[in-house]
Amino acid sequence: MEDSLAPSVRTVGIRYGMISAGISVASFLLLHFGGLGPFNSSWGWVRLAIGIAIVIMAHKYFKDNGDGFMSFGQGFGMGFWITLISLAIGTGFTYLFVTFIDQTPMDDFYQEQLESMQEKGMPDDQIDVAIEWTRKLFWGIAIVFGFIFGLLIPLIVTIFTQKKNPQGEMM
Repeated sequence: MEDSLAPSVRTVGIRYGMISAGISVASFLLLHFGGLGPFNSSWGWVRLAIGIAIVIMAHKYFKDNGDGFMSFGQGFGMGFWITLISLAIGTGFTYLFVTFIDQTPMDDFYQEQLESMQEKGMPDDQIDVAIEWTRKLFWGIAIVFGFIFGLLIPLIVTIFTQKKNPQGEMM
């Protein structure tokens, strides 16, 4: 009877995906309104640390509120849901924000790309083509790479946080 109260992989993943999405939206807004550039790659390490912490917290919650065990599949499954929910909400919010509220973050991002290419000595016609394709593919690439890298975190973290049931029972 007690097992029926144990959290499921999906519910824990959705819960922590919502938390991750909230942090993503809040950090985007703080960086934007703080003038720090929300698309600045220097924040990548901070985002990585937050992502790792969220997956660890989800795994801990699952084990603490369940039978104390978590298989690799369960841990990775939670990471899948965390990534899916966080990416959908966070990217959706960011897209709507820069499309309908304030285009400045995207303009700043494209300007940084332009300056980087100019510093490398690229010809102007190549820069124009590169910027044009960056504008066309930005959101698709953001989603695909966000999903891939979002799944790498739980893949690695779960190796260390899994706790196999010594009785070999699968839940």
